[in-house]
Amino acid sequence: MVLPIVVYGDPVLRKKCVDIEKTHENLPQLIQNMYETMYDAHGVGLAAPQIGKAIRLFVIDASPFAEVDEDEEPEFSEEEMKQMDGFKKTFINARILEETGEEWKFNEGCLSIPKIREDVLRKPTLTIEYYDEKFKKHTETYSGVIARVIQHEYDHIEGVLFTDKISPFKRKLISGKLTDISKGKFRADYKTKVFIPKK
Repeated sequence: MVLPIVVYGDPVLRKKCVDIEKTHENLPQLIQNMYETMYDAHGVGLAAPQIGKAIRLFVIDASPFAEVDEDEEPEFSEEEMKQMDGFKKTFINARILEETGEEWKFNEGCLSIPKIREDVLRKPTLTIEYYDEKFKKHTETYSGVIARVIQHEYDHIEGVLFTDKISPFKRKLISGKLTDISKGKFRADYKTKVFIPKK
């Protein structure tokens, strides 16, 4: 089932999310719904707060990054494309243990912040501990674009948005657009939900 994606201005996007148990209500269905919602919105990652749930859960499918039209110049190296092709994972109760290397810039966007993209600096390599959808524990190290996608989704479960990581000057330039999003003055080609404060 495709769920609406909550947009900038909703307090759930600012909550530090809580761990869940294996017995979390309808967990397999929730994960399935998150993948369907992400695919419907043509995203490569989706975190639970983006569908209104303050729990430590996010899903990633980096395969679209590995798709290139014949007449297009590939954005990534052949090795990176191989890593991203078929990279589909569910991360539950994740904790980043370490981030290393010299920060690098990459242009990021977010389904909760439609039509805004900015360059964000992040470290290139991370080690993460998490449970998969079968609640099997993993500790893994990732680099490059996959690490970047994980960092972006991980930020969501920490209550952080990519716009928090850009310069104050850039943030000021887009502040009007962010306000418009929070008021529902935007267009997106997927289902969204705008927060309406209780009177």
